[in-house]
Amino acid sequence: MKSTTTGAVSGCIVWVIVFAVIVSCLLPAAMMVGGFTSASNFAIDFTGQFLCPQGTTPVSYSYATTTTDEYGNRQPSTAYELHCVDTSGEVVKEDPIVFAFLWIGVLSLAGLAIGAILAFLLAAPAGVLIARLFKRRNPADVNIEPK
Repeated sequence: MKSTTTGAVSGCIVWVIVFAVIVSCLLPAAMMVGGFTSASNFAIDFTGQFLCPQGTTPVSYSYATTTTDEYGNRQPSTAYELHCVDTSGEVVKEDPIVFAFLWIGVLSLAGLAIGAILAFLLAAPAGVLIARLFKRRNPADVNIEPK
């Protein structure tokens, strides 16, 4: 294999490793932030552009409900829905869950994109660091000439 091909392959492997390390932190964080902010006005307006029919306005609707905890006890909670309201104030479409999945997906894709950019920027320094570590530890590189 040529030296340039070997360098390109090892560079790609280093990028994949750096990408995996970075994304293993960014992706769960992005999903967590998406879950916490899915009922915000910005998330409702953003997802409503894709889910609501044209000529309607996305509105956040919340109501009191109950949930079951890990012991089977009912606990009070709040549920959120996306309502698409037309100009007369009538609800045209209700979406209880897709808007949240869409919002979490958008933030997850943003986390993946940021991870790819950071991996691209940090792959060269990581490759140098790995090369230095392997150069120190490789006993085959030691030059011992017989006397």
